[in-house]
Amino acid sequence: MKSYNYKNIESKWQKIWEDKELFKAVDFSDKPKFYGLVEFPYPSGIGLHVGHVRAYTSLEVISRKRRLEGYNVLFPIGWDAFGLPTENYAIQTGRHPRLVTDENIKVFTEQLKEIGYSFDWDRTVDTTDENYYKWTQWIFLKLFEKGLAYKNKTYVNFCNDCKVVLANEESQDGKCDRCGSEVVQMEKDVWFLKIREYSEKLLEGLEKVDFLPRIKLEQENWIGKSSGAEVDFQIDGTDDKLSVFTTRPDTLYGVTFMVVAPEHPLIEKYSEKISNMDQIKEYQEQAKKKTEFERVQLAKDKSGVEVKGVKVRNPLNGELVPLWVADYVMMGYGTGAIMAVPGHDGRDWEFAKKFDIPIIEVIQGGNVLEEAFTDIENGILVNSDIINGMNVKEAKEKIISHLESHGVGKRTVNYKMKDWAFNRQRYWGEPIPVVHCETCGIVGVPENELPVKLPQVKNYKPTDTGESPLASIEEWVNTTCPKCGQKAKRETDTMPQWAGSSWYFLRYIDPRNNEEFASQDKLKYWLQIDWYNGGMEHVSRHLIYSRFWHRFLYDIGEVPVDEPYAKRTAQGLILGADGEKMSKSRGNVINPREIIGEYGADTLRTYIMFIGDYEKPAPWSDNGVKGCRRFLDRVWKLENILVDGNEYSKDNEVMMNKTIKKVTEDYENLKFNTAIAALMTLINEFNAKGKINKKEFSDFLLLLNPVAPHITEELWEVCGIGGVLHEQGWPGFDPEKTVEDVIEMAVQVNGKVRGKIQIPVKSTQAEANAAAMTEESIKAHIEGKTIVKEIFVPGRIYNIVVK
Repeated sequence: MKSYNYKNIESKWQKIWEDKELFKAVDFSDKPKFYGLVEFPYPSGIGLHVGHVRAYTSLEVISRKRRLEGYNVLFPIGWDAFGLPTENYAIQTGRHPRLVTDENIKVFTEQLKEIGYSFDWDRTVDTTDENYYKWTQWIFLKLFEKGLAYKNKTYVNFCNDCKVVLANEESQDGKCDRCGSEVVQMEKDVWFLKIREYSEKLLEGLEKVDFLPRIKLEQENWIGKSSGAEVDFQIDGTDDKLSVFTTRPDTLYGVTFMVVAPEHPLIEKYSEKISNMDQIKEYQEQAKKKTEFERVQLAKDKSGVEVKGVKVRNPLNGELVPLWVADYVMMGYGTGAIMAVPGHDGRDWEFAKKFDIPIIEVIQGGNVLEEAFTDIENGILVNSDIINGMNVKEAKEKIISHLESHGVGKRTVNYKMKDWAFNRQRYWGEPIPVVHCETCGIVGVPENELPVKLPQVKNYKPTDTGESPLASIEEWVNTTCPKCGQKAKRETDTMPQWAGSSWYFLRYIDPRNNEEFASQDKLKYWLQIDWYNGGMEHVSRHLIYSRFWHRFLYDIGEVPVDEPYAKRTAQGLILGADGEKMSKSRGNVINPREIIGEYGADTLRTYIMFIGDYEKPAPWSDNGVKGCRRFLDRVWKLENILVDGNEYSKDNEVMMNKTIKKVTEDYENLKFNTAIAALMTLINEFNAKGKINKKEFSDFLLLLNPVAPHITEELWEVCGIGGVLHEQGWPGFDPEKTVEDVIEMAVQVNGKVRGKIQIPVKSTQAEANAAAMTEESIKAHIEGKTIVKEIFVPGRIYNIVVK
């Protein structure tokens, strides 16, 4: 037999697959359809990394398995190519982002093909292609027409290094997702998408889909639904009211002060009534210098200023309550104001102690003068007039009813999720398709003028002012209003990178359609996406954004299903050999191309799937790679012990059925490591017996094929099994033949294993004893002693207790 020359074999089969267009999805096939989706990559200059390989190989295995099971499979790939990294690299090298992007896509394509992925390359999309972002702009216009896209002046998260506005989802923990720099607050005119209006629909949708529990939980936490009441506190001496949202209206009698955000419009409105306005203005300036994370999450050093000259009245007892301004309250959350109950909230308690504000106990159970008593999900109300003696649940209902009947409050649901800050002050992004007209205001570009193309420019460096570099291109900016025909200016901000990835899975369905983003018939055929795999880092970003866009398109009748993804799974990180996250600075990055060059693509694929529990982080091991290569060498050598036979040999029947069952189920449950381990065990059995027949060999190759397709296709051909592997069916198993007739059972004497016996699976205790007495190692520990007890569990345990 010729040696296992993986380089020739892999290039040979990759060419065959491409020439025959084996992985091309067919619209409207009579076969059952399967749409498997992976998160399309950002084509950076660094090239593919092993994280990509782990993310993609899971659904690669499933997609190849589905084809063998008789499905019409759509398994596409594309390029999420707008964004900061390419633009920053272009600025550093003085080359246009378009050229850089095209080069990066070429490199990524070569790398993905040399790994042997079964993508449908005819359906690739590129978010920077004008024929693609035309439809991104079209969807934005629909959002704008329906009032879900709006512009507003607000304080935003701004990264001074990237010189760009960031959404909350991109600046969690107060740091920029891209560069790690701390973000600052900057006041700007910002485009927003009203994702908050879709909070309830996004939560309801989670009940219909098969997402990992941790994915659902992250989405639920990010949306942050809470039920309670909106309560109106009358501003003393005025007709105005200060409204707050609270989940604990039962604690209203414990309110001893109110707090508003430094940006709250009430401050400006009542500036003439406020006697310490200079002090407040100074505090407002200090607050601007803090990030949202510093203000809300850290808030270690409680700071604030009393608003002297303005008080509010508690709607339950009419008592006057002092008003404070403090930076731990944000305008974007709730109403920008809170009621403070220091007796039962740790943050309010610290604030009250620092500024000598009264503390009132309203739920029994602690000493609120010593510390806040916060274990108040249950409890009895005290010092609370109309709800004294009630439990928390009763008190909440009574207070809400009282507020509503007196017109000073109402039952309300609130959501923590803010609207999506949807613009960037950079060049390399989709132009927002609107113009600004002095007469008509903001006007959408007519659909027949889409796409609004990015102008070709020499200077695309970002500005220090937070203004887009497009603003300086007068011939592009100056235009006419589509409504009145007068002079107008184009919007110069571009969309965030998340725009193109919020609907790319729809374009895969009909990527060359110039009349619509995808035909209705094709959408009906392919949707829902049956299985989507991606990273946990995108769960509260891309996943929530794309579900929002899709649900909007469903609401306006453009897609046939309300949820895009029927199933969503996630892979764990591959860590460096040192157990740390891979990074260039640590010098622990693994280049997939080097592994392919030395060991082959099948070895890389096998090792990535064998490295550990797919959903958990796993450290890289060079020895593990070599072990997988040795396994494939042993697979290759099976030809040496191949014999004829078109059905399983009797002594292999149970073993084959058990292995097929295990591998089939393990692949579906993302337990690739144990599936491969079962195949390793199977090959050990064949080698121990010194033979494998053609039926056993062909089914073994089919089971391994989704993981290691090149070597299995080649062995199928060179061993003359008949036909070609990729046209075969997935092996089935007989459940009755997955149970062994004869088992190996350990025999214990006084709790210690002293030997093993081979017995029929349905043996009795007497039969097990008879078999045990033929084993010298067991007899030696029993002779001359008295058996006082026997513990026998059929098929599992036999323990003999002697004295």
